Amino acid sequence: MTALSSLTVLAAEAPAEFSPTLPLIILAIGIAIVIGMIVVLRINAFLALITAAIVVSLLAPGEFAEKISRVATAFGSTAGKIGIVIALAAVIGKCLIDSGAADRVVRMFVRLLGEKRCPISLMSSGFVLSIPVFFDTVFYLLIPLARSMHRQTKRSYILLILAMGMGATITHSLVPPTPGPLIIAETLRIDLGMMIMVGLLCAAPTAVVMLFIISWFSKLVDIPMRPIEGSEPEPDPLPDEKLPSLLAALLPIILPLLLISAHTVAKTLANAEHAARLTADDVTSWQDLNAALARSSGDTNTPAGVLLSMLPEKTQQLVRDSAAAGTLSAEDQATLQDEFNKMLGDPKAALGKQEAFASLELSGEAQAWVKKVSNSTSQAELERVNRLYVEQAFPELIQPHVWETPRRRATYVTSVLGNANLAMMVSAAIALYVLWRQRRPSRAQLSKMVEHSLMSAGVIILITSGGGAFGAMLKQAQVGDAIQALLTGESTQQLAGINLLLMGFLVAFLLKFAQGSTTVSMITTSAMLAGMVGSPEAIGYHPVYVAAAIGFGAQCGNWMNDSGFWVFAKMGGLTEVEGLKTWTFMVGIMTIIGLLFTILFATILPLA
Repeated sequence: MTALSSLTVLAAEAPAEFSPTLPLIILAIGIAIVIGMIVVLRINAFLALITAAIVVSLLAPGEFAEKISRVATAFGSTAGKIGIVIALAAVIGKCLIDSGAADRVVRMFVRLLGEKRCPISLMSSGFVLSIPVFFDTVFYLLIPLARSMHRQTKRSYILLILAMGMGATITHSLVPPTPGPLIIAETLRIDLGMMIMVGLLCAAPTAVVMLFIISWFSKLVDIPMRPIEGSEPEPDPLPDEKLPSLLAALLPIILPLLLISAHTVAKTLANAEHAARLTADDVTSWQDLNAALARSSGDTNTPAGVLLSMLPEKTQQLVRDSAAAGTLSAEDQATLQDEFNKMLGDPKAALGKQEAFASLELSGEAQAWVKKVSNSTSQAELERVNRLYVEQAFPELIQPHVWETPRRRATYVTSVLGNANLAMMVSAAIALYVLWRQRRPSRAQLSKMVEHSLMSAGVIILITSGGGAFGAMLKQAQVGDAIQALLTGESTQQLAGINLLLMGFLVAFLLKFAQGSTTVSMITTSAMLAGMVGSPEAIGYHPVYVAAAIGFGAQCGNWMNDSGFWVFAKMGGLTEVEGLKTWTFMVGIMTIIGLLFTILFATILPLA
């Protein structure tokens, strides 16, 4: 029996008790395959990533018959998320360059800031735009500007694209309303305004320091700007009089960002209502509800008993004492209401997974909402699902809540208009029109240009989706669980001071390195450490600094199982080795500097 088949059998017959050893062995095998095939054997990155994904899937637990098909499913899932956006971005980028729109925007920046400050303009653009918009989309839209700026100013190409990418990636993991920091804030119960303020506080000086480091680094690494794989050479710059207007040049870049940002803002405002939380008027009789909870004390076979067991011990005693006295004071009612709402938004509650609630007959609408619950579910939506179960458990005591508020209905419109696929489609149409108006190409020429753009995008989509499949299979191999078991075990012992910040950074880094997704790393780490994060008085600073440490850690280890790595390398025209030497290395330095700033601000400005 070969080593591979032995490990496969071992994975299939793994005991019920979880052991971190096998997942870490599988991780090492996956890394060796990817690095060996790409760097040593010089095999195409797509083939290397898919091979690694298949091997890891064969070694991971699960039904043997599904071990190959789930690789294809994960590949398709990643392609479904980024495929259309990348394809349209390639068309937009080609149109911006051929029409002269990118040159027009670049010349505006050069006139405003001067040639020496071109990297500042690109970093600032990425820094701001990546707050409401995903990193990938920002990079797709700004890369034509960086390439045009290099042609006109002759500044170091690697300096320009690193400055642009670094600005975008810093805020992506620190400043809401991007999903990662937003969910961290909800998990650690951090005020959204505080998360934004401290996120910017830690991100801004990190970006400034990184600009100096990138400027120094670019003098040591000479990487020329090359044509993007599969694309045609870029045309020579046009004179000013033949360039499109500034508005026409900016519209294909700004419009999708505005549409996507509008949905982000609308959803943030709707979630801020927390429509599913209990209000004083939602309960027909707080005293009867309190009595129902008290009667089920210790009995977790009933919904009331489950709910009571999820409340803090102090509140449970309050419920029992109030029921025994036959009265519930206004102050005790307010306490019970507050603790109930905390429970509704607690990911650990998951009422639908509780046996006592599983037998409840939910409506079709409620069942549809239950199916939506995932790692990326917002706190407001989680409250919605748990509230539906509570309403069904106590139909005579708790009234149905109104979810379809005017703000929520507005998100249904913005979710369509602000969908990245539609926004990029509109932007592509505008970019094609600008190209046609400026250059008047024939239909055959326009068709050929679009075809070449899509062909170059196809290679990027294949490699990026292969990286997504590899990361997903590492998740199937329970690598994240193994790292969690090694670092924290079952302990909920409270940490404090710098140790807690270092723990948050380290756990997030290892999870990111293992499975590739920054957002998943942030969500998982915050959930793992939620029980260890005490009050500001207990840990010595505001918990928002823990969130910042997690955000920086979740960016570290940005390598070949992360779609962002492939977007930077392939859209930037770099080889895999060049991507590791530049992007992976610089992001790693950025995260360490960010962690140091986080520790500094937690020390001198604890906000406790």
